[in-house]
Amino acid sequence: MRSRKVLAANGSNSRAPAISVVGSGNRAASPICKATGECLVFDIVNQYGEDELLTNMFLRRLHNYATGMHWLPWPVLPKRRWPAVEHKERRAVTFEECQRIIERERNPEIRAYYQFLWHLGGSQTDIAQLTAEDIDWLDRTISYRRNKTDVPVIITFGTEAASLLQALPKSGPLFPRLVRLKENHRAKMFIKRLKTLGITGISLRSYRYAWSERAKTVGMPERFAQEALRHSSKAFARAYSKKAKVIVPSLEDYERKIVPMPMAVNQ
Repeated sequence: MRSRKVLAANGSNSRAPAISVVGSGNRAASPICKATGECLVFDIVNQYGEDELLTNMFLRRLHNYATGMHWLPWPVLPKRRWPAVEHKERRAVTFEECQRIIERERNPEIRAYYQFLWHLGGSQTDIAQLTAEDIDWLDRTISYRRNKTDVPVIITFGTEAASLLQALPKSGPLFPRLVRLKENHRAKMFIKRLKTLGITGISLRSYRYAWSERAKTVGMPERFAQEALRHSSKAFARAYSKKAKVIVPSLEDYERKIVPMPMAVNQ
């Protein structure tokens, strides 16, 4: 039977452990490198180039799980010595980019899906799972529960969204093909579309950033934006819209709009 080899850490508390391969049976352990755990982790993280962030994050998870299960007698690398997690800059999709994506997309279902992401600001999974039964035409609202938090969201739709709904199924899923796809498949499909247009720096989540920034720009109260994004934290809602450009009106014009109230007369 083929012997299984696992990574183990040897060393004392005062020194970063060296990495070695442990054999099965009576076979002695043979060191695979003389470097410390810190050097090994940095080498692994830096080896994957563009996937450096995911490599760092998943390697941390694997290490913490192995340590917690006592598969490792001692951490390979102390928590404060791990490479810093540096997230890429996130930005919102612009109106011009949204229009280019819609114009290039030939599939009616996918095109409508991108348009609803723009109008509703929901997550890609929440929008993909919308059904005709979620629509209240009397109140012109769409109601659903967030897939991530299971909290209800009720959002009003406008004229453009209403015209889009007219062309979608009248019962069952609004996007019958997309609802069957996994998140990563929808994301890859979107990335392929971006490559045909030469657009970079955005993802499906960028539609949520765009919705939040648009809401802040037009002066929508924060509590409404928070309800639409459906995050309990105000700070999180503000983070989505931190790049919104808001033009402060002239105080002089505001003062001129003040209408003096009549004085009350005591009787």
